[in-house]
Amino acid sequence: MLAILRKEINSFLGSPVAYIIMAVFLTAIGLMLWVFPETSLLDYGYADLGTFFNLTPYVMLFLVPALTMRLFAEEVRTGTLEWLLTRPLSRWGLVVGKFAASWVLVAGLLLPTLVYYLSIYQLGNPVGNIDSASVLGSYLGLLLLGGVFAAIGLFASSLNDNQVVAFVIGVFLSFLLYVGLSAVAGLSFWGPLAYPLSWMALDEQYRALGRGLIDSRNVVFLLSVTVLFLFFTERRLAAYQR
Repeated sequence: MLAILRKEINSFLGSPVAYIIMAVFLTAIGLMLWVFPETSLLDYGYADLGTFFNLTPYVMLFLVPALTMRLFAEEVRTGTLEWLLTRPLSRWGLVVGKFAASWVLVAGLLLPTLVYYLSIYQLGNPVGNIDSASVLGSYLGLLLLGGVFAAIGLFASSLNDNQVVAFVIGVFLSFLLYVGLSAVAGLSFWGPLAYPLSWMALDEQYRALGRGLIDSRNVVFLLSVTVLFLFFTERRLAAYQR
């Protein structure tokens, strides 16, 4: 598993794609946070990172599947997946190794954004006038949400040998679970089932963590969804061995 982790991270860092994705992410978030008047923190007038935490999941919806789309699709296309599956490495080791590499890269995307927190911390009046507990919970939520998106993207990549198709499927499934479930739960015919259905939406779980009180139920749920998609990926790899 560690060998796969190192291989994938080196592959990402040796490719311009990873740097392009990082640059697009940081530029897009920076523009929305400091430049665009509709979302600029400087125009908002409060020491608050709510805009950042509201917008970032939507950017990650596209960028994380872009990071993961090649992980298995390229192996299938080049025929190296069959070779990997014959090596003394379990399917779970292969899946977890590739997932861990993509999750580390997601964490690497988020790490530079701590500069935004430090900036707002200093801009507060008085200095430090920011809800740090809420920021901590929101960053944890982003990290866990990134793990879910990475697991979904990994599953989408295992479905076929076309990276573009894997990207589209990954974005669709991520969007469906993040905001689609909440929208479906809002339909009137669900009745008493509306609340549990909306609670299972990823955006509800993410917002709950951002309220400053970290609830283990939200953490466990997001981790469970991640493991579920990793299980789907492992089962898909099992189909290639038949």
